[in-house]
Amino acid sequence: MSAALEASALTKRYGATPALTECDLRIPAGHVVALVGPNGAGKTTLLHLAMGFLKPTAGEIKVFGWSPQAQPTIVLPRVGFLAQDRPLYRRFKVRDLLEFGRRLNPRWDGELARLRLERLAIPLHRPVGKLSGGQEAQVALALTLAKKPDMLLLDEPLSNLDPLARREFMQVLMDAVAEEGLTVVLSSHIIADLERTCDYLVILAQGQVQLAGEIEGLLDSHRTLVGGPSDRALLERDPSVIHSSHTPRQTTMLVKLNGRPAAGQWEEHHVGLEALVLAYLSRPSGDSAARPEPVEPATLQ
Repeated sequence: MSAALEASALTKRYGATPALTECDLRIPAGHVVALVGPNGAGKTTLLHLAMGFLKPTAGEIKVFGWSPQAQPTIVLPRVGFLAQDRPLYRRFKVRDLLEFGRRLNPRWDGELARLRLERLAIPLHRPVGKLSGGQEAQVALALTLAKKPDMLLLDEPLSNLDPLARREFMQVLMDAVAEEGLTVVLSSHIIADLERTCDYLVILAQGQVQLAGEIEGLLDSHRTLVGGPSDRALLERDPSVIHSSHTPRQTTMLVKLNGRPAAGQWEEHHVGLEALVLAYLSRPSGDSAARPEPVEPATLQ
């Protein structure tokens, strides 16, 4: 499958401060991607590099095989970007923004945007500044979709919306994905929303890709193991152990088994998306994303 977004040794520094460090990433087209990580992990930097807003310090990034920096006239019409603060002209009426979009975008579908907003009962004659937060988010999404992109990059669009507004936003987004076959990269801290809608996961932490792949396959390859006390030092040296916690009477581990049964007297449990994400984000700073494949884990016997 062709890559919608591909990065190779991608590095971005702000002065002496690293935001991304030698990131390798390949996102196949046609997926709805959950981009997760703590604040400062490099998520916004990655999206801005994909849009060509920033220039890499080293390495390269390509969108549909093209460089956002070197070929912006090819890349930008194919990508829609929605920032967390949704920078709309608040004094403009909604219909004025639709006209503004028509003048700026060669693939513009204003009728599509108008119909979506009418279905949501958002008045086209009202200034953006008079809309609710949920309505404003829907206007921003409608404008982004009217550009007729092949890929959407959404940077924390749900962060300041109430639960109902988040649900309505995601419903409109998923309807568009179903109708138009978009690739979507959605940065968010709200794992429950991502779990319902995304089929691909990218975890960023300490400026590096910690994990990437189709969610179903990632969940199948990991298990939570629960057993008696164990040697902490041995466990932490085992590359198959992603995260472990210990009490005087019990050890709990999230382990990458890749479909193998756990050896020894361990209770084995399936892993949810939130547990998987938190386990990778809890790893000590400096753990490489490119950890070796699990060896026969003698420490689990």
